[in-house]
Amino acid sequence: MKTIFDKPTRDELIARMNTLNEHSTPEWGKMTAYQMVKHCTQWEQMIAGEIPCKRSFIGRIFGKMALKDFMKADKPIMRNAPTAPELKVTETNGDIAAQKVKWIALFEKNAQSSTRYFVHPFFGKMTREQIGCLAYRHIDHHLRQFNS
Repeated sequence: MKTIFDKPTRDELIARMNTLNEHSTPEWGKMTAYQMVKHCTQWEQMIAGEIPCKRSFIGRIFGKMALKDFMKADKPIMRNAPTAPELKVTETNGDIAAQKVKWIALFEKNAQSSTRYFVHPFFGKMTREQIGCLAYRHIDHHLRQFNS
């Protein structure tokens, strides 16, 4: 399974990130390109511990089991998957170029991090290896959403 801790994989994702612009349109969902880039930036901030997210009740019940299945699957995340309320972006327009710079910097920083675990709002406690795979799948999901 691909992971952000692999340099060629990071380079591939960054090249895809750089294809996004204010004219990019989604294949599904309601987000604008700016909202998606900002959402992904906030996701990186959550991974870095800069944005706290509450564990969901349903995640406390099914999170560990779902994570086990999620980590086995090597397919894209389903369309219109739910997101943590803290990571929903309401403003529809902004400086996408500046937001991409911030996103890529946080992405690179997190990929270099030696953090051993993270508590995801749905999946719960995750290892570094699980974080790397989930981060790849999350970014890939949104880049596919915008044909990038």
